[in-house]
Amino acid sequence: MADRVTVIGWDGSPLTAAARSALGAATLVAGAPHHLGLPEVPRSAERVRLGSVGLAARRIAGHRGTAVVLADGDPGFFGVVRTLRAPEFGLEVEVVPAVSAVAAAFARAGMPWDDAQVVVAHGRTLRRAVNVCRAHTKVAVLTSPGAGPAELGLLLDGVHRTFVICEELGTPDERVTMLTSDKAADHSWRDPNVVIVIGGATATAEGGWIAGGEPGAGPRGWALPAQAYGGALGEGETELLRSAQLARLGPRVGDLVWDIGCGSGAFATEAARTGAAVIAVDRSPGACARTEHAARRFGVQMQIVRGNAPHALEDLPEPDVVRVGAGGAAVVSAVADRRPQRIVTHAATRDAAELVGRDLTEHGYDVECALIQSVELDTRAWTEKERSVAFLLSGRLPDRAP
Repeated sequence: MADRVTVIGWDGSPLTAAARSALGAATLVAGAPHHLGLPEVPRSAERVRLGSVGLAARRIAGHRGTAVVLADGDPGFFGVVRTLRAPEFGLEVEVVPAVSAVAAAFARAGMPWDDAQVVVAHGRTLRRAVNVCRAHTKVAVLTSPGAGPAELGLLLDGVHRTFVICEELGTPDERVTMLTSDKAADHSWRDPNVVIVIGGATATAEGGWIAGGEPGAGPRGWALPAQAYGGALGEGETELLRSAQLARLGPRVGDLVWDIGCGSGAFATEAARTGAAVIAVDRSPGACARTEHAARRFGVQMQIVRGNAPHALEDLPEPDVVRVGAGGAAVVSAVADRRPQRIVTHAATRDAAELVGRDLTEHGYDVECALIQSVELDTRAWTEKERSVAFLLSGRLPDRAP
């Protein structure tokens, strides 16, 4: 095992005295080609090109001497420190940090970033990173080859965002470009780059108390009463049913939620308040307008699509979870063809519930059904004011992540 391992962050500025001292004593130096070419790297040191961090960590673990790992930005922020400290390598490291690529990107843009979401986009996480960009007004995306500005722009089709693309930060070839998301695919971009994605409601000028914005901001609680959405809600939008649907779906940051037959926008708004991306669909212009008003009132982002389901669903990006508020068995079947992890809907009669349940079962979903009855009481006289009954159906794909 190496006698000492020092991880040095590099942001293009001159190395600190601590970094130069560690490099001067190194018998092994790992880094990218532009790191290994630094004049401070000893000529006698063994040089390891940092491709796979895991392979480099094994090499360092078997080295007898003093090792240094050079990495861009702050190596403790989505960087190599996590891998080097993994139990299988047994390495204890000292870290000499530098300005992270995200901090540098926002500095170039002249913007604060304590209210920004920060995500990493690569082959496995690109879609989830895009969903965060749909749901939030300020996002920094650490990209990778094949999951860069062009891919982000293509997957954000239908959602207007502004991109600030920072290429090769800290190098002589640094370049900062601002354009709209729909133009990003028209250019070639150099790696590495960071994309700041901005859009939606204007953020407050006041500072917050937690990085990334306050989770669950807005009124306390879920399944808010009808008054919060401007008055009477439609069939299938009762507080109890909405809360049960939200619990069954469990939307979270990085998810894409479809709300088909969004009605007043109550469910879509509450799903968006969890941090998930939401696409609300309805054939009624009035429903779309009410949903847009609810989203603005609660300060959440969502895409609203006017059209008849299932045809309106054909060009939408793949969902993680779906609520079918209207359309019946035909729409539920079309949704199941798209294989979301979870689907919820409701039915007014047992026969209708059985029809939907059988179809979900044939699509490979594990199906649950519950009869939900709610009775609202006037607490002044403790008399019944309103009663509603619905069959709640939920389907979960057993072969998909929970």
